[in-house]
Amino acid sequence: MLSRLMNFLKACWGPSSERYVHSNSDAAGRQDGLLWYKDTGQHMNGEFSMAVVQANNLLEDQSQVESGPLSTLESGPYGTFIGIYDGHGGPETSRYINDHLFQHLKRFASEQQSMSVDVIKKAYQATEEGFFSIVSKQWPMKPQIAAVGSCCLVGVICGGTLYIANLGDSRAVLGRLVKATGEVLSIQLSSEHNVGIEAVRQEMHSMHPEDSHIVVLKHNVWRVKGLIQISRSIGDVYLKKAEFNREPLYAKFRLREPFKKPILSSDPSISVHELQPDDQFLIFASDGLWEHLTNQEAVDIVQNHPRSGSARRLVKVALHEAAKKREMRYSDLKKIDRGVRRHFHDDITVVVVYLDTNLVSRASSVKGPSLSVRGGGVNIRVKTLAPCGTPVELNTT
Repeated sequence: MLSRLMNFLKACWGPSSERYVHSNSDAAGRQDGLLWYKDTGQHMNGEFSMAVVQANNLLEDQSQVESGPLSTLESGPYGTFIGIYDGHGGPETSRYINDHLFQHLKRFASEQQSMSVDVIKKAYQATEEGFFSIVSKQWPMKPQIAAVGSCCLVGVICGGTLYIANLGDSRAVLGRLVKATGEVLSIQLSSEHNVGIEAVRQEMHSMHPEDSHIVVLKHNVWRVKGLIQISRSIGDVYLKKAEFNREPLYAKFRLREPFKKPILSSDPSISVHELQPDDQFLIFASDGLWEHLTNQEAVDIVQNHPRSGSARRLVKVALHEAAKKREMRYSDLKKIDRGVRRHFHDDITVVVVYLDTNLVSRASSVKGPSLSVRGGGVNIRVKTLAPCGTPVELNTT
């Protein structure tokens, strides 16, 4: 399969008829139809590349790269933060995370004067609680917001240490050089919470021993209570607080039996890795990419091509595969508009982060260039937003 993908890349990566000709000045990113991309940028620990393709009528994937201060203190810590937020049921939760999670992380890092697993956990918890408050305020007018949620994948590089935190089924993959062979192998760093995975189903059964129907096979897909594939998320309040699992929430979301404890969790899986000189790059992506590419195929594509545009290259290969599965050409898929496009593939977000050994090994107190980039999408007029609207925090501090 990989040789076929490589041939495709050679064919489609020639002269471009895009509205913008690529240059190093893509500070805010470029737009090509439903594809947004930033081909190259500089973070504290090396270079990065970023791309988003929209499939839903409203982009449910949100993402950010933040580099420089990881707290509000002059003394640091400094580093790079990567966030991939794959929303479902609407864009409201993923947008909320994009606006608040990194700010919470900076606040807790300032309190502890360092980066740690505890800082990241507290930032997740504060984000979850903040969105709960939005749901409570909007419930009387927009009850369907209780059924909106998001996966949440975060990477933090600080002082030679990489923290990976995850809720849901987005994925972080490391490309590591094997010096003896010259190969670059893929190493998955994130734990996924999708009940299509047997171990996750077993975890749900052990956490809910009183409920034999906690996970149900529906239309050949495993789902929690027959409703949702992931077991952990931000939001999805209707499966965490029983008082929101009732009318006027749509009947399709309401459970017949009341529940006494949260069905879904917002507790992230967090792993800590000391980065090695042979660690070449990281790929962060929503599950829209991994539906079409294996970890090793993605790593091979990044390794075997120029750094600039690597995220856009991965997205295009995934779209090529999505088109082929439907026995259509990539050029025809590109003509399909958002909304309808969701029948062919999901929103896809990819961030490729290259690791410069000399920069990665610097102390967390060493300052570097500050950067803040958010993944883009098609701009839509406010009046066309989702029925439950975009949450606005009424009492900001």
